[in-house]
Amino acid sequence: MKKTALRFLQTHTNMTRVIGELAPDLFGEGGEKKGDEMLYKLFVETVEQAPIAISITDKKAKILYVNEEFCRITGYRPEDVLGENESLLSDKRTPRNVYRDLWRTISSKLIWRGTLCNRHKSGERYLSDLTIAPMLDESGTVTHYIGMHRDITQSYESEKKVINQKLLIESVINSSPIAMVVLDDQDRVILDNHNYKTLVSDLDKGEPALYFLHKLRDEMGDLWAELQSKEQGFNNREFKVESKGSQKIRWFSCAGNWFVENEVNADAFFGQVAKQYLILTLTDITRQRRQMEELHIQTLKTVMAEDERVRGIRETLLGAMHQIQMPMNQIRAAEQILRHKGDKQHVGLLQSLQQIQQSGEEAVATMQKCIPEIVQTAVIPVNLNQILHEMLLLNNQRICSNDIEVHWQPLPDLPTMLGSENRLRILFKQLIDNAIDAVCASSCTEKRFKINTYTDADLIYVCIEDSGSGIPVEKRAKVFEPFYTTRPMGGNQAGMGLVMAKEIVNQHQGLIEIDPDCDRGCRFKISFPAHRQTVKGIE
Repeated sequence: MKKTALRFLQTHTNMTRVIGELAPDLFGEGGEKKGDEMLYKLFVETVEQAPIAISITDKKAKILYVNEEFCRITGYRPEDVLGENESLLSDKRTPRNVYRDLWRTISSKLIWRGTLCNRHKSGERYLSDLTIAPMLDESGTVTHYIGMHRDITQSYESEKKVINQKLLIESVINSSPIAMVVLDDQDRVILDNHNYKTLVSDLDKGEPALYFLHKLRDEMGDLWAELQSKEQGFNNREFKVESKGSQKIRWFSCAGNWFVENEVNADAFFGQVAKQYLILTLTDITRQRRQMEELHIQTLKTVMAEDERVRGIRETLLGAMHQIQMPMNQIRAAEQILRHKGDKQHVGLLQSLQQIQQSGEEAVATMQKCIPEIVQTAVIPVNLNQILHEMLLLNNQRICSNDIEVHWQPLPDLPTMLGSENRLRILFKQLIDNAIDAVCASSCTEKRFKINTYTDADLIYVCIEDSGSGIPVEKRAKVFEPFYTTRPMGGNQAGMGLVMAKEIVNQHQGLIEIDPDCDRGCRFKISFPAHRQTVKGIE
């Protein structure tokens, strides 16, 4: 038995090292036999007290020895298992091929390591992390087998629960209809779902999370760091995204929440090390925004139609009064001449002139009473890019039905100006309407118009250019006069559109002109001051 024990020790390097370190104390000079006995006793005590189940069997797996830990794990006492086959512990849930591999390995004098499903004395199943090593005699023949195992049921269940929870979380995240991504404190993507992955190719912005993080930090400023330090989330941060090489615009609503998780690496074993993560959700709200935009455009159509109708009546009456005043002034001058002559033969003519003048004054007074009042509108910071975009949407049906190509080139960071949103909408709608009419009336095969915005010093510029037939140089000064129109046969309108446009530009302390350098079609150039101290209400 002593030789068998020594052979066992030789198969386990760690235990051999321990015995080797203790050998000088155990084997003194002339005390080899005494030291041998002490070594054997130490070996027995080590095996008996080892915190792992140990069993020794013969070549046919008949149990010859078990230690206390074996009894504790299996529930069997030594008298229950000694002389019995090791298969006493086996459960049918372990596949046969596992046992075949086990016997093939140890029969080849190799150590087998694996997991078996064993049965406790009470009938309860448990998982055994098992190592079986063959024990060889001096000739190298297998004489016994030593088995060491431990119950890993609880750790296996805990590990499986963690894995299952992870799979559940991933399943929930992937089934989410919104894009979700988890980032660490270095902005690295730790976890994402399928909807997020599709954004990588759809948006053409590289890593979408980094793109939106940049936008969020720019927009939120110091608030970002404050919320992050307090682990408070944010919601409903909306951004417009334009893909490169495409006019497709998408809108996303961003929300985020920070959380802290304890690290699980070896460095954090003796001291708690926490790491912060961000759950970022990206909801595609393009459809909702388009619906809102359509509703907004319909509302604008209604409001602007009414406003244009009122202002059209107002400008028409004012223009008519202006036109009446011209002959009235001539009649007044003729009356003064006749009265100065005092010629009685022209008394009838003088009375007729007086009657005409009185009728004219009454007509002017009547028209004056009919002029509708316009309430002053609030003056607020206005983004001209947004106004122009709305007017393009307002005319989208006309543009598409006439197959007109639109070149929309706004300056991305255009400064705001102070003004009346509705008045500016009327201004640009009138100019875009004129551009569409000019393009449609032109015999040119190229139907297009271009709108661009830019800045220069303290001015904001808007250029609206069309490929129509243009306006002759001699007529360019007249297009801003009441009732003047370049349309054939006088057109069907009163010709007050550009008069209104110029009035609105003047109210905003701006300037409108026809660019003389445009050699094809017509280009209206409008400029407004970008910075003004005070501006009164605008009618």
